Amino acid sequence: MLEKLFSPQSVAVIGASKVKGKVGHTTLHNLVQAGFRGPIVPVNPQGGEILGLKVYAHLADYPHVIDLALITVPAEKTLDAVQDAIAKKVSAVVVVASGFKESGPSGAQLEEELVALCAKGGVRLLGPNCLGLINTHLQLNASFSRRMPQLGKLAVFSQSGALCTAMMDEADSRRLGVSVSVSIGNKADITEVDILSYLASDEATKVITGYLEDITDGDQFVKSAEEASKQKPVVILKAGITEAGARAASHHTGVATGQDTAYGAAFKRAGICRADTFEALFDYATALALQPPPQGDRVFILTNSGGTGTVAADAVEKADMLVPQLSEDLRAELTRILPVRGYINNPTDVSAGATPQQYVDALKAVQANPDIDAVLVVLAPQYINEPAATVRAIAANLDGVTPVLASFLGSREGMPTRAELAEAGLPFYPSPERAVGALKAMHEYGVWRRRPARHVVRFPVNRRRVERIITHWQRSGHSRLDEVRSKSILKSYGFRIMSGRLTSSPEEAIEIAQFIGYPVAMKVVSPHIVRKSDLGGVRLNIGSSEEVADAFDLMMLRLRKHAPNALIEGVYVEKMAEKGLEVIIGMTRDPQFGPMLMFGLGGIFVEVMKDVTFHLAPITEGEAVQMLKSTRSYELLEGKRGTKEVDIAAIAVALQRISQLTTDFPQIVELDINPLIIGERELEPVVVDAGMTFASNVQENGKGS
Repeated sequence: MLEKLFSPQSVAVIGASKVKGKVGHTTLHNLVQAGFRGPIVPVNPQGGEILGLKVYAHLADYPHVIDLALITVPAEKTLDAVQDAIAKKVSAVVVVASGFKESGPSGAQLEEELVALCAKGGVRLLGPNCLGLINTHLQLNASFSRRMPQLGKLAVFSQSGALCTAMMDEADSRRLGVSVSVSIGNKADITEVDILSYLASDEATKVITGYLEDITDGDQFVKSAEEASKQKPVVILKAGITEAGARAASHHTGVATGQDTAYGAAFKRAGICRADTFEALFDYATALALQPPPQGDRVFILTNSGGTGTVAADAVEKADMLVPQLSEDLRAELTRILPVRGYINNPTDVSAGATPQQYVDALKAVQANPDIDAVLVVLAPQYINEPAATVRAIAANLDGVTPVLASFLGSREGMPTRAELAEAGLPFYPSPERAVGALKAMHEYGVWRRRPARHVVRFPVNRRRVERIITHWQRSGHSRLDEVRSKSILKSYGFRIMSGRLTSSPEEAIEIAQFIGYPVAMKVVSPHIVRKSDLGGVRLNIGSSEEVADAFDLMMLRLRKHAPNALIEGVYVEKMAEKGLEVIIGMTRDPQFGPMLMFGLGGIFVEVMKDVTFHLAPITEGEAVQMLKSTRSYELLEGKRGTKEVDIAAIAVALQRISQLTTDFPQIVELDINPLIIGERELEPVVVDAGMTFASNVQENGKGS
């Protein structure tokens, strides 16, 4: 059905106008001006002629088939216009008018009626509140955009009509050109999911770029984006990540935005290159459109200045890529090629005396070397004898296998134009940092493309026991599950839990402690108390019967004082766990994307440094390991910086078990294990404290409420 939207054989403009400046006139003019080769049918009750075309008073009066109808009438007349299109058996309609859900309750009601009408009539709807769409390869400008972009292979889609225009302008400015441009507006029917699915198989599109303020269906988005990313790079700018931005997005298109961390996790899962700025969106798209992704993270820096080489090297390492030392063979080859006074290492400073041919010879030597994955050329043109000739020589000798990006500092007077360099396939940037940012995006996309096939392990578990616990607890009316029952659930899913029992008397607490063996921990159990330690509800390393009795009495005294209305179920007496590294594992169920797993080291690493990482469930073993590696504190897990190496594989398994638990039970909306103690390889991790929160009901999509 979208084929008729993007590649129609005939187009009608309902609401075509003779008055310049009106949307109905601009849209019709754009269709004619762009050179669309199929029939263009203006529709207006007054009839007559517009732009040399016969105007039909009613769409039904046109005797032939219409594939696409552009609805350019005001919002209040839209339903009648769409009804006429349905009667004509049009395949798709574009509604450009505003005044729908972005305008308030009455507009939202009108939009619901519009969607229902299109669904009943079997017609696909783009918009409302959108700019329209463009297909340069068909010379189709079915929009009220002020001009047609250049022909190219960059697809553009946007939730904002104004930004859609800006993206086309930027694509033209960088001489990338556009294949398809589509403004999705309020996304009442056709969403980013449909657009990504279509563009994934569009042979005219090499790179997909998009601007989004929200995502309609998280599950379907991840699936369609992942399929698209397998075919070609997808670069997206997601707005509305701050509180102010979220408010603005809500007023703009009438939607509420989700948690930004969830979007980040979803983009990572789907292989999307996420841009944080409009500038970065096209920095990344330019590199991906002109050069292949690198096969690794080893970057060679070729420069004519020691200072610029240092700046570039810093940028590469800050981006978590490598500036490797050169092999003896490569160093010898470069020494032979370059001026003697040049510094042959990495970065390599060729000095001001190198000729264009020497640059080319050095570039060829590096591109042919298997120890180098990407080349960054950083030039200050004022220090080159022949800057334009040098750049042209570099651009003419790209091998198309090892990606080459360039940064030209200083004046560009007399240098090759953007069009010339784009034609040669050389991405260039005004600073090394921006070039490295694009290179990092390319590298991460390459890593994603080379990842092994996803295989989610299913562990043997006691699912029925968990079902009984959750059902019983939900019937009690409480949403927060206490530590004892949370640990029981975790034990059913293969986690190690220390021996312990719940008691309501100091005498029984002593018996339990003596049975399980000292030292023990004692913790109050209450559905109304989450942070037990803040109220004196936790005592650790208790080593005798007297200490058990004293701890019990003191806990009850403090709780009666600080939480007099809390329901106290008793005190949990538990064997103390062995010492080890404390990590935190958690899950928050995002309303759009489902269970989002979290990992971080305990203590200051989470509380102060905010060194945590997220990933959507279900998760594979490789993805779990990658979660750990993406934290700044991963070296501590490896045993570096004076610490003992811990069982990293055991943490990955714990994440996979939580992934299985939370996908099995959508009732769980929050889960935290804080801490999980990880020892050396021979010691199984142990859950020290845990808690869960349940939804009051479960949505049909299985994500939880």
